[in-house]
Amino acid sequence: MTDKVIENNQVVIMGEIVSDFSFSHEIFGEGFYMVEVKVERLSDSSDIIPLMVSERLIDVKADYRGQLIMVTGQFRSYNRHEERKNRLVLSVFAREIEFVDEIEESAKTNQIYLDGYICKTPIYRKTPLGREIADILLAVNRPYGKSDYIPCICWGRNARFADGFQVGDHIQLWGRIQSREYQKRIGDEEFETRIAYEISVSKLERMDSMSAVVAASEESGSDGFDTYGMDDE
Repeated sequence: MTDKVIENNQVVIMGEIVSDFSFSHEIFGEGFYMVEVKVERLSDSSDIIPLMVSERLIDVKADYRGQLIMVTGQFRSYNRHEERKNRLVLSVFAREIEFVDEIEESAKTNQIYLDGYICKTPIYRKTPLGREIADILLAVNRPYGKSDYIPCICWGRNARFADGFQVGDHIQLWGRIQSREYQKRIGDEEFETRIAYEISVSKLERMDSMSAVVAASEESGSDGFDTYGMDDE
């Protein structure tokens, strides 16, 4: 049963460790730490992806900055209470880590598959340049009655397709994890730069109707537009 649930949330990333480990939390005597991994895109840009690692999986006291790794795991979320609001915090939960000597240019360095349920009405819009995008929030179940809430962004035909989704629809999607900076208002005239994480969707399927749309991968990613699900307003 547990293995079946884990299959609905699969991540593989390859990249460079670019930070030290910082303590996150402890469960039943097992410490978990955060570290950042830089994952290159096909373009000249890159994504900085937060990775949660058990101290039993890797030596968290060592300095691995500059080393290349391949990680398999899951994309997880939790709500952190900040200033009377809940903030959705996202990271890759590592199940396996392998150090590699190099990453080939043709390697698929950032892949994710999710199987979950729409838990907010999708938001469809067009950018000033006429690009169609749609934001969806996917609830992905995991063992022991927990769920991860994953913000996803769809493009073009996939955006139009997602605009017809309703809360409760069963969805499967494929894509990549992307990071982007955005400005969060914290006062009347004060803003704070934060980093948001979301799934850039390349393939999308609604299971209840068995209708599917496949679109070309959008390597350019987000253009910096706000995506809900990062902060509860």
